[in-house]
Amino acid sequence: MTAQTDAPDFSKDRAPTRAGVVRAAEKIRAILPPTPLLPLEVDGRTLWCKAESLQPIGAFKIRGGWHRLTDLSAEERARGVVAFSSGNHAQGVAWAAKRLGVSATIVMPADAPAKKMEGTRALGAKVVTYDRMNEDRAQIAARIATEQGAVVVPSYDDPWVIEGQGSAGIEAAAQLAAMTDGAMFDRALICCGGGGLASGIALALPDAAITIVEPEGWDDAGRSLASGKIERVGPNPPPTACDAIQTLEICARTFAVLRERKADSLTVSDAEVGAAMRVAFERLRVVMEPGGAVALAAALSGKAALGDYTLVTLSGGNVDWDMFKAMVGRE
Repeated sequence: MTAQTDAPDFSKDRAPTRAGVVRAAEKIRAILPPTPLLPLEVDGRTLWCKAESLQPIGAFKIRGGWHRLTDLSAEERARGVVAFSSGNHAQGVAWAAKRLGVSATIVMPADAPAKKMEGTRALGAKVVTYDRMNEDRAQIAARIATEQGAVVVPSYDDPWVIEGQGSAGIEAAAQLAAMTDGAMFDRALICCGGGGLASGIALALPDAAITIVEPEGWDDAGRSLASGKIERVGPNPPPTACDAIQTLEICARTFAVLRERKADSLTVSDAEVGAAMRVAFERLRVVMEPGGAVALAAALSGKAALGDYTLVTLSGGNVDWDMFKAMVGRE
């Protein structure tokens, strides 16, 4: 008879699990202080805002990057990693790679914000640019990985990355319980691009209703949940300031988790995002990037249903000054 074990599953084809999210949270707690859980009163209700914009790289992506790279074997670390990202995952992987002494190459869109590209290079990673609308970043990363013998670290289609992002939910739940004598989240509003953060938090908070929020016209995840199958962004998607969550198609891993949890979805406009960025700045003293403010925008616009204890992800704050001024000045 084979003895049962709680040892981690290191299969690259495995599904992410809540046990993996808890393990990721333990690893993150060992190296980083928790980000604040900030109360925000809106129409007589309290929103609990998880300020991941205050991470060392300015976004939650540090969680998935650390969880993934710390589980690489010694041989894999020696070969290095390749990632693709518009900027926040790039910096998360670069931060972890620098701390672990691992070489990192990041494939980034040529139109990525200068702040994110500069931040990635400053952490020691090599940056390779591509055309967001006409080239496939995953194919470029795969080619580079083959040439270098490196390990590909996707921005969301990876069980470790999903679990790492979900650690924000474990952390937030502990903070809420400590501040409210044991209360639990009954709803979570989560910024969504490829769905790594959303599916990770869905695993972390099994008793909370999950609502994902995307920019108008970039609602591939929402359309997928509505149809029951993976859908791409529609033809000629509109321009959006939310560069961090401009994904063309959700992946099977994140879709499976969100569908299992019966997540619903909302979209918000750039104007609603700008208003949320202004509220975060004026009332929480937090600087948000557009893609990191969509969940708050859904709550403030009245589009989202709110629970007694609603978690709102403030997922990133890497924004150029000119973009910030333009967004918060919108009427």
